[in-house]
Amino acid sequence: TGQEKHTTERHRGRPVVAGQPDLRLQILDIAEKLFATHGYAATSVRQIAEQAGVNPALVHYYFGNKKALLQNVMDRALAPLVQAISAMKDSPETSPESIVRLLLSMASSHPNIPRLMTREVLLPGGEMKQHFTENMAPSLGGALPGLLGQAQTAGRVRQDIDPAITSMQIMALCIFPFIARDLAEPVLGIQFDATGIELLAQQITQLLRQGIEL
Repeated sequence: TGQEKHTTERHRGRPVVAGQPDLRLQILDIAEKLFATHGYAATSVRQIAEQAGVNPALVHYYFGNKKALLQNVMDRALAPLVQAISAMKDSPETSPESIVRLLLSMASSHPNIPRLMTREVLLPGGEMKQHFTENMAPSLGGALPGLLGQAQTAGRVRQDIDPAITSMQIMALCIFPFIARDLAEPVLGIQFDATGIELLAQQITQLLRQGIEL
């Protein structure tokens, strides 16, 4: 299954030795940053290896090829989000605020992922567009309208909102600040530390409460 495949990829390579850096995670961190900054096509395995301080052969040892490395970068950030959204389906307390905090948690843990997704998923010709559309989108943004529909049925959200459009708006409110971070920090003075992220969560939640909640 897809989950089994993901688990297999996650454990590929040498075991981590206590007290030594996890080279696999180190490579993923560097790849996430470079893919987001320069794009998949303009980033080479050699560049990633040099910044990670490893031999390019080790990158291939862990991940096989550059495309698989990109997929692992995406899966590492988004698989926990998929699991959390799935768990929300069984929770009677799911609310727009809980969705907001979940999305912000992912983006703050992996601040390069929003830009990477813009490059390689949203824009035409993106390297991960097909993989994301077929394997991840239904369980991520595609699952949010159902969660909002549950909240409507439970009487926590207004009946006159469209769950699909509202889901897109929530994703935009939570994810776009990280795409625009290079300008948002110096121009608008928005902070992306723990205090700033909490303020962002509060502001988005207040906006949603006034607009869609009962």
